[in-house]
Amino acid sequence: MDKRSGWVLWLTGLPASGKTTVAQALKHKLSERGVATTLLDSDEVRQILAPNAAYTPAERDQFYARLVDFAVERARAGEHVIIAATGSQRRYRAAARARIARFAEVWVRCPAAICRARDPKGLYAQASAGVISNLPGLDAGYEPPETPEAIVDTDRQTPEQAAEIVLTRIPFLCDKAISSS
Repeated sequence: MDKRSGWVLWLTGLPASGKTTVAQALKHKLSERGVATTLLDSDEVRQILAPNAAYTPAERDQFYARLVDFAVERARAGEHVIIAATGSQRRYRAAARARIARFAEVWVRCPAAICRARDPKGLYAQASAGVISNLPGLDAGYEPPETPEAIVDTDRQTPEQAAEIVLTRIPFLCDKAISSS
């Protein structure tokens, strides 16, 4: 049996909090340290797992279950995975934690007003106009982590500073050696 195991790091936060930007900075810093990672950005992965997303609660449940399944398989194959996804309910992230030995959660914290002002994809504007619904932080709830391994504040920290905080707080991320025996 192959005993290699990777890890999974889930960056969670409101839409437009900076999850993807911090994940990209973290991926770069890990690469500089010789640690290869796979980034699962929910916007990109959703196009594959749920191409006609309507963002209903049932669809979110199905999407996050598939996302966790995919991350679990990648970690079991020895890959290191960074998930950048809102994961608006704690149970989505708890499902990953329960199935992955080396799992950590990072709360990408940012005030809702700043997220709405950033709105790079126009989601808050669309939700306010009634074009989309069920947006976490606006007309759907967001449950922040209760005990994340790290918290970064993207209204006060650069993506690079946030990535350094994550690396400091979660030492196993820099483990390059994966046993194959």
